[in-house]
Amino acid sequence: MSDDSRVVGTARDAVLSTYDRLFVGRSRLQQGVIGIVLLAAVGLVAAGLLAPQSDAGRLFAVLTADSTLAATLRLSVPIAFAALGGIFAEKSGVINIGLEGLLIISAFVGIWATDVTGSVWYGLIGGVLASTLLAGLFAIVCIEFRADQIIAGLAVWLIALGLAPFLSSVIYGSKNSTSVDTFPTLPDMGIPVLSDAVKAPMPVVGVAPVDIPFFGALFDASPPVYLMLLAVALSWYTLHRTAFGRWVEASGENPKALDTAGVNVHRVRYAAVLLSGVLAGVGGAALALGVGQFTGNGPTMVNGKGFIAIVAYLFGNYNPVGALASTMLFAGLDATQLTLQARDVFQVPTELVRTIPYVTVIVVLALFGRTRIPSAGGEHYESGEDE
Repeated sequence: MSDDSRVVGTARDAVLSTYDRLFVGRSRLQQGVIGIVLLAAVGLVAAGLLAPQSDAGRLFAVLTADSTLAATLRLSVPIAFAALGGIFAEKSGVINIGLEGLLIISAFVGIWATDVTGSVWYGLIGGVLASTLLAGLFAIVCIEFRADQIIAGLAVWLIALGLAPFLSSVIYGSKNSTSVDTFPTLPDMGIPVLSDAVKAPMPVVGVAPVDIPFFGALFDASPPVYLMLLAVALSWYTLHRTAFGRWVEASGENPKALDTAGVNVHRVRYAAVLLSGVLAGVGGAALALGVGQFTGNGPTMVNGKGFIAIVAYLFGNYNPVGALASTMLFAGLDATQLTLQARDVFQVPTELVRTIPYVTVIVVLALFGRTRIPSAGGEHYESGEDE
């Protein structure tokens, strides 16, 4: 077989494989929606390249702007970390819908600790400790005292929703805290060699990494963004390549079999819930330290990100990589609507533009959501009892 024939065959196989993943096994409605989306995407790219002054061309410019990717990465951090935490807890059999509360309490403590110590890194650690402490309390109530996990999770949210603004009012005289330092971006961190490397032109193309169109935002992000990407990789490895990951899986699917194998189910669940507190704590503290202030009015600055994280990991089917992709989808839509408002691209009411991320996620979930929760999710277990 000639080289040309091999290339054609490889391309054909890639196209068929992509077709199978997108269309095979789906309903006619799902296939129709996927086809419309693909056609719209092709049309949008064509308009952006051939008619940049058209409405579709301007929308393409917004989607490919550096600020859009930068905002997407920044908005993904709290949701992705909370989603990773939710994966560990729920796969172990403990449904933690209190992620919103963990984000809230860590956001406030992160700001307060930074204000007291003068260091954003100490602030991050403080936020993680606060979130882990609250997650530990949740674990004791659910595992030791066999409380209803949904009600306990709601209690965590409501406690944090009231406690964080109250503490802010006591300490700062307002539900909104004072301003503190924020995380610097990679080029400004002063890391030897690396900080200069991302600002220096590359020998071949003569363009600095931070100046690469669209993808340059990856080299101009703050530390929490890189921590998020690292956490996703480590979470995937832990769940799929370590003994602890197999224990977590068994704890949520068949705790009796895990107990029979000599592994303490309670300890595994405690570890998983505490880990969810650590991860959510990083997300909450990073959210607040990204803007340098805690805002406690209304639903607080967290504003439902913990509940969006639950949707993200369910849509990602409990896979850290899938959860990140889901998070990036929502954050990307949110970043797009923010850019659309800032640039006033279309003469559309602001209130309508703000609904774009939420409507899109609902449609995607309704058409393509295929999630199976762990068999023992939400169920209590005591060693030696029959299920």
